[in-house]
Amino acid sequence: MIHSRAPIICLLILTFALEAYGQKFPVSEAILEQYTKASFPMLRELYSIPNDAFYLEDIEKNVQWCESSFSKRGFKTSRIETKRAPLLLAERDYGKKKTVLVYLQLDGQPVDSTRWFQEHPFKPALKRKGDNGLWEEIPWESIQNYEDDWRIFVRAASDAKGPVGMFLTAMDIAEKEGIEPNYNLKIIMDFEEEMGSPNLPEAVKKNKDLLKADMLIIFDGPRHITNRPTLTFGARGIATIQLTTYGPLVAQHSGHFGNYAPNPALRLSKLLASMKDDEGRVTIPGFYDGVSISSEVEKILKAVPDNEAQIKDRLQIAETDQVGSYYQEAIQYPSLNIRGMQSAWIDEEVRTIIPAWARAEIDIRLVKETDPERLISLVKNHIQDQGYLVLDSVPRKGQRLTNSKIATFQHEISYQSFRTDFDSDVGLWLRRALKKTFGEEPIMIRMSGGSIPISPFVTTLDIPAVTVPTVNRDNNQHSPNENIRLGNYRDGIKTMVAILNEKL
Repeated sequence: MIHSRAPIICLLILTFALEAYGQKFPVSEAILEQYTKASFPMLRELYSIPNDAFYLEDIEKNVQWCESSFSKRGFKTSRIETKRAPLLLAERDYGKKKTVLVYLQLDGQPVDSTRWFQEHPFKPALKRKGDNGLWEEIPWESIQNYEDDWRIFVRAASDAKGPVGMFLTAMDIAEKEGIEPNYNLKIIMDFEEEMGSPNLPEAVKKNKDLLKADMLIIFDGPRHITNRPTLTFGARGIATIQLTTYGPLVAQHSGHFGNYAPNPALRLSKLLASMKDDEGRVTIPGFYDGVSISSEVEKILKAVPDNEAQIKDRLQIAETDQVGSYYQEAIQYPSLNIRGMQSAWIDEEVRTIIPAWARAEIDIRLVKETDPERLISLVKNHIQDQGYLVLDSVPRKGQRLTNSKIATFQHEISYQSFRTDFDSDVGLWLRRALKKTFGEEPIMIRMSGGSIPISPFVTTLDIPAVTVPTVNRDNNQHSPNENIRLGNYRDGIKTMVAILNEKL
């Protein structure tokens, strides 16, 4: 008698467990694979459209492509005009009480085609790693029998047209397989993100009612380096500075005027060096004020399974800066970074001259606890304390003749940091969706080191935001030979279907 009931009892226990756990992924792996392969022509078409935001005629092609693609999937699209490229809003009303706003990015970084190992940065190339460890191009048609580690190399492969292709494919699966979200969808598409989204804050303020939602999810960025399911609950903001120092009015012969005319490149180098110590810490008093790592935060940061030795090996660096004692701690603080420098000529164009000017492009990554204007002022005051006349334009002759040290200082604050609590509604919802789908708790990251223009939505619309990263960490984001791993592309589709299926 006991033995005859045992299977029934086990079945009941299993049933209760499954009900408590919730629904699993709503379609089979075979169906997921089928839709993934069917999406490759669409993805190739999207990747082939140049998307450098400096060229508005190319951006217009991207806007039109998105209008067509989202309209075909039942969305109502409308343009939100700005001073430059429009934002595109796609809405689908399922008649539900809650609304989820989704952020997607369509523009990409500028390209230097001479540094790409293929015909053109905007011609998608399918590649696999050869026996020599190098990526070799294979015929595009091979993609129908792809392997997870194969890559598509093209500008914006991962940052961030890949997630757009994932989302559209997820919508196709939802539509054809009978999956209906229990919330309404609003998709906001940004075509100037790589320029710092300069027109986004004003557009959000002017269209507050149109963009009204209960929460925001951002499909952007790479998963944790382990390539496990990941959720990121914040991001640093960004401000930029352009700093220029001056020497002679025009470049001079270094033989005739060496030891006589001051060299602006040397002065700029010394000025920049005065801002940090040998351990990479900003020496400007007050730069890190307001940031502290409590024991509770420490637990959150150390729960991220980073391998410091692996990170250093990947970067090929012997030691790290000492702003924090480990990676997650380091990115909780504001940073001061030289993102580019220029003076005179180098390489095959080198000349024996004293330059007329030297310029540094600087970015400051912002955190929630710090005021951007204050940090900018601290840097500017530091330059003045080094004996410089600080101007906001090119110096005039009279200023040159009466001041030995002159610097032009121009800045822009793009957007502030944001951070959402792990136990917020959006956080708990996304965590459930990923755990059910992948069978493990997602890696929970308090704040990413990179920046995305989300704070205008968080502050103006007063909604929480969480990033759902999907692409591979080693995607060469912002660099030549950007790529997306095809296993990540498929899993990204799976992630988005899971979110569409998960009940709020």
